[in-house]
Amino acid sequence: MGKALARKIIETNRITGAVEPGAEVTVKVNQTLTQDSTGTMVYLQLEAMNIHEIKTDLSVAYIDHNTLQAGFENADDHAFIKSAAAKYGIIYSKPGNGICHQLHLERFGKPGGILLGSDSHTPTGGGLGMLAIGAGGLDVAVAMANGTYTFRMPKIMNIELVGKLKPWAAAKDVALYILKLLTVKGGVGYIIEYTGEGLKSLSVTDRATITNMGAELGATTSIFPSDSVVLDFLKKQGREEDYVSFTADADAEYDKKIRIDLSKIKPMVAKPHSPDNVEAVQDIKGIKVDQVAIGSCTNSSYTDLMKTAAILKGKRVHPDVSLVIAPGSSNILKMMAENGAMADLIAAGARIIEAACGPCIGMGQAPTSGGISVRTFNRNFKGRCGTDSAGVYVVSPETAAVSAITGYLTSPDTSGFEQPDIELPESFAVHDNYFIFPQADRSNVELVMGPNIKPFPVNKPLTATVKGKLLLKVADNITTDDIMPSNAKLLPFRSNIPELSKYCFGTIVSDFKERADKNGGGFILGGENYGQGSSREHAALVPLYLGIKAILAKSFARIHKDNLINSGILPLVLADSNDYEKFDENDEIELLNVIEALKSEGTVRVKNISKDFEITCRLEGSESDIELLIAGGYLNYMEAIRKGRCS
Repeated sequence: MGKALARKIIETNRITGAVEPGAEVTVKVNQTLTQDSTGTMVYLQLEAMNIHEIKTDLSVAYIDHNTLQAGFENADDHAFIKSAAAKYGIIYSKPGNGICHQLHLERFGKPGGILLGSDSHTPTGGGLGMLAIGAGGLDVAVAMANGTYTFRMPKIMNIELVGKLKPWAAAKDVALYILKLLTVKGGVGYIIEYTGEGLKSLSVTDRATITNMGAELGATTSIFPSDSVVLDFLKKQGREEDYVSFTADADAEYDKKIRIDLSKIKPMVAKPHSPDNVEAVQDIKGIKVDQVAIGSCTNSSYTDLMKTAAILKGKRVHPDVSLVIAPGSSNILKMMAENGAMADLIAAGARIIEAACGPCIGMGQAPTSGGISVRTFNRNFKGRCGTDSAGVYVVSPETAAVSAITGYLTSPDTSGFEQPDIELPESFAVHDNYFIFPQADRSNVELVMGPNIKPFPVNKPLTATVKGKLLLKVADNITTDDIMPSNAKLLPFRSNIPELSKYCFGTIVSDFKERADKNGGGFILGGENYGQGSSREHAALVPLYLGIKAILAKSFARIHKDNLINSGILPLVLADSNDYEKFDENDEIELLNVIEALKSEGTVRVKNISKDFEITCRLEGSESDIELLIAGGYLNYMEAIRKGRCS
């Protein structure tokens, strides 16, 4: 049998290990990216490793999340990241340049390479045939330090696309259709690989929209082949020399196969409060809209925004609707300013904000109390928009633009509007004035650290017996937004773990920090898919700071589980999911002979002292994961290795 595209790329970059599902494999990392919400911790960790040179081909530090500067905190973080980039030889992207994933697609992504990013939507790069994986910040720091990434080889799921999208159906609708089909857990343990004759009609940015939302499926990453469509995109970006043809073999072998007819897909919508709560827009009636937001790393491309401008041209945003638009990059903003499309948006009554993540991560533009916000973003978790009582509906740019005019959630194919036909220019605008490229001589560069930047917590080595109280019991699909809320109020403190700790699990309980402080830390019990959502390692670092020793859950989201292991917090899966019902908050719990149990078979005995019973849990990890946990996390592990080499 032939080979899948993802398998070919991993084999090309493999250093050690077997490229077989479940096996541990180490690969060369060609590129990394960070953004400012996670980047401060990444560079603090890189500094703690005493690294002088990074070992990737290219690394970029983007500033796109915390761009509102209501106080000194965000500006200080940016100054620190800028100085770290200068010290280590990393390209620095200034605020206003755009969203990391859109920019990386335009300027740096290369087919056939491996990109590791400290953002869960790094798989956007799969739209041009790059194996782009989201990871925790410490994994990215290690990748820059060593030039490598070690992970358990996922299975590969093939989604074959046939047919062609009907008028008004968009790539976003494809992504939402797949989420309805597979759910937010449907991609866990898989790389999703797209093939089929339906690919011919999907542009690189269409493909990037689909791979971007693979993160919502829980997939390790998603990827399209590098074909003539990718070549045309790179030519228009002035990067034809970066093109490499990379495709799956015609008889490639896959672990799972799905076939989707694009012609059957209608305009779709994800209803509150989950990206897989999906229906056809035409089946939902009478939803009055208060706000429409168009942009984010999912749908802020030139084509997306030109379609939006064409729909709005000569029309008026409904009087009851606030329409906000955030371009994906400064290049896109420049082109739309030059071709008149920006004037059309403004004339229609749209609010234009800088090229940044903005409303997608709760950084401004929060809806009204109880309001309805229609957004082209990727997540609609409760409270993520900045207003706990609001309802967020996730749609395509076409649906969003039409709804902004009508004032109601409206399916564009039934609106009576004329569908825009956008022609791509012969070449895209390319300017580098927002980038700062590293100097050859970096010997005298010093890090700039403001008062808001606090030391990150480091765990202690694992002890044989671990005891404490069950501080919190939570349901299925708890997100990293639940564990460590993210909004305009809290984002400025991403480099200040002590301050963030006051808000840990703030969407669920108001007193988690008090519980942890009172009991000297303890345990958390979770349901299925614990830790879904963003890659933010703050959802592990803050519990570490509060003394959390282990999380017991029915199952874990991939990136969060890795972040817990990197922090030295035990992610233990209940051997029998029914055991979840046996525990209550404040139960006294003891993990028995943990170190020996991990070393022998990975099965840990858990004693409920309060109720006098025992259950078993297992660590679903590799030998390397066990070594990290016993050491008390990745930094302790690396320090032990360093000292061992010195002795």
